[in-house]
Amino acid sequence: MPATIATALTDLLLSPDLPLDEALDRHFAPDYRQRTDGVWIDRAGFAEHIAHLRGVVADGTIRVHDELAGADGVRYAERHTIDIVKADGSTASHEVYVFAERAPDGRFVRLEEVTLMVAGSEADRGLGSAR
Repeated sequence: MPATIATALTDLLLSPDLPLDEALDRHFAPDYRQRTDGVWIDRAGFAEHIAHLRGVVADGTIRVHDELAGADGVRYAERHTIDIVKADGSTASHEVYVFAERAPDGRFVRLEEVTLMVAGSEADRGLGSAR
């Protein structure tokens, strides 16, 4: 089954018992790269980002507003809001716009996203790229 943002984020951020490497391998190709708010990172940088977020995020919900997949199964676009409860009890919410490409096996190989903080403190503004 092709990767989706909701399933990937659930495994990465909301399933603490799932090892990070297993979650990454499930949804992201070895040559994965991502651009968030204009800054590119490779899969190792993405793993560092998610490891950091796993220490910050205690719980959350993902609301998918729009999701489109090309007939070829390669192209993918999605818009979601992620509401998180941080380990310190504070909350934040970001709306995220995603354009992605999947590898032939259905895993993400490239993802470009723009994040918009909807609620949270000024320190939460950079959660989409924090490491």
